[in-house]
Amino acid sequence: MPCHPLPSWLSGLLFVALILLSGGTQAQGSGDEAEKVRMFVFWGEGCPHCDEQKPFLRELEQRYPELEIREFEVFRTDAHHQLFIALSVAHGIEPGSVPTAFVGGGAWVGDGPQIRREMEATIRQEIADLGDSGEQPGPADPVPAEHENDNEIDIPLIGTVDLGVQPLVVTTLLVAFIDGLNPCSLWVLTLLLGLVIHSGSRGRIALVGITFLTTTALIYGAFIAGVFSVLSYILYLTWVQWLVAVFALTFGLVNIKDYFWFRAGPSFTIADSQKPGIYQGIRRLLNPQLTGFGLFFATLVMASGIALVELPCTAGFPVIWSGIVAERGVTGITFLMLLGVYLLIYLLIELVVFFTALVTLRMGKFQESHGRNLKLIGGMIMVALALVLVIDPKLMNDVGATLMLFVGAIALALLIMAVHQRVSAQPGG
Repeated sequence: MPCHPLPSWLSGLLFVALILLSGGTQAQGSGDEAEKVRMFVFWGEGCPHCDEQKPFLRELEQRYPELEIREFEVFRTDAHHQLFIALSVAHGIEPGSVPTAFVGGGAWVGDGPQIRREMEATIRQEIADLGDSGEQPGPADPVPAEHENDNEIDIPLIGTVDLGVQPLVVTTLLVAFIDGLNPCSLWVLTLLLGLVIHSGSRGRIALVGITFLTTTALIYGAFIAGVFSVLSYILYLTWVQWLVAVFALTFGLVNIKDYFWFRAGPSFTIADSQKPGIYQGIRRLLNPQLTGFGLFFATLVMASGIALVELPCTAGFPVIWSGIVAERGVTGITFLMLLGVYLLIYLLIELVVFFTALVTLRMGKFQESHGRNLKLIGGMIMVALALVLVIDPKLMNDVGATLMLFVGAIALALLIMAVHQRVSAQPGG
């Protein structure tokens, strides 16, 4: 939606006019219109979150006769853009994403269990304030059991946990773990540690390994955050949702192809032309005169370059995960926490490899067969996720369905490996 910021004085003027003309607080009148709590909701045609929120809005109107909800469509018409901008500026938020709701001085962007609870609590408080002002609004129905905080449980030593985001946490754990099995990043790490181990210095191995992993993780996290920022703003467009699904399907099919015909045709791997530069960068770290800050800086530069080179090889799962998270309307601190979990789990396999090398001063070679097997597993899961994004994205909201999806894709990949190895072992196979 193209929204152009207004001068602050004009935004304020529009907001004041809105309050005066539409009774944004409590309008004076008589009868049923004497006092109302007014809620302004901006939505867009084709926005899945908006469609999911509408039944909840209708329930609010039924439970609270004192509530009046005014809805404005902003995708197919620009008639309400200036009003949207004025209200957003007045409430200190950026206009653009929908659904966006304003009531009682509060503003909520997106939809979800926590957002709904906060909006309803504000509405009830506003209605109570109407009663305190001398009016006698009709009794509000108590919140039905399904609208209580039934998604929250108290866990000792941890606190209150919102089970509404539990499926998303499980999805994050699973996607990040499979992403961490990326053959490109594992090949680079084993190559790096295998060469540095020859120095015989655990201190050198620790400095190089920690710097390398931290740098690549930060760059990877910045890439994921950028993808999420774009998708969270435009994912309401149907063609964008299809584009994410097609991207995931293409990425998955190419990885599956690489299991059978490695590097034949298109392939999401580190190009051979880039490998001499990687070797050269790693060999610089073997210089015994390079120590302390010099070694740290050289590793930082080398890791930054490698992280950028690896992106085409590792971009599949971040795009899929960002699409799933954006579709759930996650924002702010919740997204940052999920991203932190993603990066931690993503690094888990590499951390195991790193600490094993640090303790044993030994490093096995990453074979091509290892990479092909990992590509098949990752490709099968990507294809499964792509089909879910097309058929029914809400399946990812169910923990059981999510686990079945991953287990089923991995089981099918293992079955393909077993059959392929048996056929290859036969004469003429």
